Amino acid sequence: MNRQDGAEKEVLAGLVERVTYHNVENGFCVLRIKARGHRDLITVTGHSATISAGEWITVTGSWNNDRVHGLQFRAAFLKASAPTSAEGIEKYLASGMIRGIGPVYAKKLVKAYRDKVFDVIENEPERLRDVAGIGPVRAERITAAWAEQKVVREIMVFLHSHGVGTARAVRIYKTYGNDAIQVMSENPYRLARDIRGIGFRTADAIAIKLGIEKDAMIRIRAGISYALGEAMGEGHCGLPTAELIPLAVELLEVDGALVQTALDLELSEATVVADQVGETPCVFLTGLHKAERVIGERLLNLMNGQLPWPWIDPDKALPWIEQKTGLSLAESQIAAIRLALLSKVMVLTGGPGVGKTTIVNGILKILAAKGVDILLCAPTGRAAKRMTEATGFEAKTIHRLLEVNPKGGGFKHNEESPLECDLLVIDETSMVDVMLMQAVLKAIPDNAALL
Repeated sequence: MNRQDGAEKEVLAGLVERVTYHNVENGFCVLRIKARGHRDLITVTGHSATISAGEWITVTGSWNNDRVHGLQFRAAFLKASAPTSAEGIEKYLASGMIRGIGPVYAKKLVKAYRDKVFDVIENEPERLRDVAGIGPVRAERITAAWAEQKVVREIMVFLHSHGVGTARAVRIYKTYGNDAIQVMSENPYRLARDIRGIGFRTADAIAIKLGIEKDAMIRIRAGISYALGEAMGEGHCGLPTAELIPLAVELLEVDGALVQTALDLELSEATVVADQVGETPCVFLTGLHKAERVIGERLLNLMNGQLPWPWIDPDKALPWIEQKTGLSLAESQIAAIRLALLSKVMVLTGGPGVGKTTIVNGILKILAAKGVDILLCAPTGRAAKRMTEATGFEAKTIHRLLEVNPKGGGFKHNEESPLECDLLVIDETSMVDVMLMQAVLKAIPDNAALL
């Protein structure tokens, strides 16, 4: 994209002529608006929980010259309000935004009540019955739909007034629905826990605007998870308690005794978990602690099962593989292949150039010749492509292998619907995080082997 905005923020206001696109899931929209001071219609992109033709919008953002779509106004902030002119009201009602009203009834209502239509719907709904064709059922549907739109509008105004950008406001509304104001007023730190893309810092900024004190217990309790999350960014699943408390004190700028009290409360409600690592008392985020336990249990379970292929004589298999590949295997490579043919779970490790690929190729060729069902995967697309090229067997990314479930998140393959294989080979396993490793191990059938 060519950017012509120079990051200079500008404000536009105008009437929505047409909603070209609106994604109800994330609120992203493309609008054509008749803006004040502009002769031609303008394309605006932004986010809104609900949007309709006829609404009056105020947007703050910058111009952007898109290679495909041309000049557009990209809104960082978008505020929509109900139209006030008869023309805008008719356009709004005709859009189907209010259930029970389409173009025909929009025209009839505007003809009957001009710019007082919304007042009638809200305050004197019985007068709707005076319009030909509007019976009790349709009148009720119209008033209910109007009330719903009003709630959405009030929530968006509340979120905007507390410094929440439009895209995030849509996400908050989609998560909590009509309870959004109540949730945020009671505990804005829930946002960091419940909504992807909203972290502690954002929730903290909102909380300050809502008047929550720095040393409020809800803030410090949320800060415990934040501190552990920061440690997770460094590769830790938990922290020694002696390290966690000073870290939380530093991040939250509060007294250590308050952090200890907050930690005790978080432990009592199992938001975090206490455990020993060797002799050291540690604290873990509950999800990560559970994932680590599942990984351990699944590995033990797999190791204690029976080999999924009949016994293979290595003294015959190894000369066969040397002849097939034209390679003379080193002693350590022979030992590794022998071990793999007898192992339910095996870890193959070593720096670059020590012959790992040769070992894996030997194992795969021997097992494939015996009719073993093999699946190969790696954490990234690049690693999967490298693996395919090196082995001649198709490798997929872990996400593609497990098949992401687009509806509820998570994966289609799990303990209820395991993968179909006798052997799963994971390359570059050191790049796989704990949550993903847990998902992989849940999806491996008990009778399969793992390399």
